[in-house]
Amino acid sequence: METIHSDWGDWLPREVADAEPDGLDVWYLGCNGFFLKASDGTTLLIDPYLGTGDPPRTVRMVPVPFHPGDVEGVDAILATHEHTDHVHGPSQAPVLEGTDANFFAPDDSVEKAREDERWTDEWDVEDDQLHVVAEGDRIDVGSLSVHVEPAHDPDASHPVSYVVEHESGTFFHGGDARPSEAFADIGERYDIDLGVLAFGSSGMIPDKETREPTFTQWYSDPNMVAEAANQLALDRLLPSHWDIWKGLTADPRSVRDHCRSFAHPRTVVVAEIGDRVSVGTPR
Repeated sequence: METIHSDWGDWLPREVADAEPDGLDVWYLGCNGFFLKASDGTTLLIDPYLGTGDPPRTVRMVPVPFHPGDVEGVDAILATHEHTDHVHGPSQAPVLEGTDANFFAPDDSVEKAREDERWTDEWDVEDDQLHVVAEGDRIDVGSLSVHVEPAHDPDASHPVSYVVEHESGTFFHGGDARPSEAFADIGERYDIDLGVLAFGSSGMIPDKETREPTFTQWYSDPNMVAEAANQLALDRLLPSHWDIWKGLTADPRSVRDHCRSFAHPRTVVVAEIGDRVSVGTPR
């Protein structure tokens, strides 16, 4: 079982716990992870990953920002799909154990938690904390309404995206998804203030089975992320995932040039691990 060690002590979960947002704020955790906290104290985690990868195939390039045992007051964890950097027992099960939060994810992700990683056996997690969601579902958590939407990720077995509505603004998390008609439909139905889209370079990554270097593209390139942001009609785009894996990192500032001729996004927000961003009113 992988052991998690925080490079930053407990200051980040303490900052989230002590924060009093005016509306809805998010903290970027590196990779594709986020804390969300609303003005009434409702707190979510989306895709938190605190592992170091599978060296030399996947090598983590950013700090591990907290230990899951230091997290308090989380109401729910959302996962977008079943990949290890989105569903990871050592990162997420201790949060469920320590907070009695609920875990919401599509069927293959919950199956991984129950059957493959045996969260209910390896940690003090109850089976009724694990909930399967599907496209079209709505989850109400405190002051937040979470809508489960489709996502196109050719590398995942059952990916979803999430639209999180609060009275102060609307947040979108696309997981590792790429442009698709599903995003265009979401853009027509919601007014999204801040949207997160996975972005990265392509590279030669050792194959999972043979360990031979293999051309790999797991995330949208700059043109694709600009297309997806325009489909979603985002006011602000926050590129994610560009910082995590050696050989697939990229410069999120480059996305601005690719977005200039599109109507959306109006702004590209470049956030580093640990940064806090307001959803409704820019911080």
